[in-house]
Amino acid sequence: MIHLDLIGIGTGNPDHLTRAAEAAMRAADLILLPRKGDKVELIDLRRDLCAQVLAGAATRVAEFDLPVRAGEGDYLDNVERWHDAIAGCWAAEIARGLPQGGRVALLVWGDPSLYDSTIRIARRLIAVEGVTVVPGITSLQLLCAAHAIPFNAVGAPVMVTTGRRLREGGWPEGADSVAVMLDGGCAFATLDQPDAAIWWGAYLGMAQEAIEAGRLADVAERIVARRAELRRAHGWIMDVYLLRRGGDFVGERDPSGVARGLAPTPNPSPLPGGGA
Repeated sequence: MIHLDLIGIGTGNPDHLTRAAEAAMRAADLILLPRKGDKVELIDLRRDLCAQVLAGAATRVAEFDLPVRAGEGDYLDNVERWHDAIAGCWAAEIARGLPQGGRVALLVWGDPSLYDSTIRIARRLIAVEGVTVVPGITSLQLLCAAHAIPFNAVGAPVMVTTGRRLREGGWPEGADSVAVMLDGGCAFATLDQPDAAIWWGAYLGMAQEAIEAGRLADVAERIVARRAELRRAHGWIMDVYLLRRGGDFVGERDPSGVARGLAPTPNPSPLPGGGA
């Protein structure tokens, strides 16, 4: 019998691992770590987490190459085929590493329930008899903490969406607060929302954390440029942002009509080599 643990690990900061996550890692017979092409830092972060948490434990660690999603053709069809391929890789590694059964774990960025397909992929594994999900700190929580802002305006909802949907459909109807994930194309720069504010963050919770905030019209170009520079420096980037329009940006507004807490971010965190 195979039991699968999907363990939320936050954004790679060991301090953000919950006690439940650490216990699940140490209880596993096997942990699978995916290698994603040339994104060496991503696999290194997982390796470091395992080295710290598994000291003295009997848990084994195995690595595998993650399939690449096709970029041409229908998006949803490509995702389905990609998920099938990933499930195939998992199944092969589990059969190789646990031929007599046991407990296998996967370390999931953020929380497995939020814009992550690990739970969906797990349903494709016929040999798995049970799945346990261990929640983790999400990038949205870390974004709000980094900027010291509430996630929502008072008594108001928040729409959580993707960069692709924001680019294709524009600002979601009926929403004044929009949290955007998985945006590799800076969809916020395409919006015509002169009164909107943005709180943006990359590598949240990590040593290279970078944040920006301000009126969207004032800081959009700077965020686009900074994001590109960070990606060149590190070879990868994970970022998220919150957009908000209307009067209640951070809970109050100056009599002058200028929302508090929206000054452009001072002293951006430095890049390796002294860049800004």
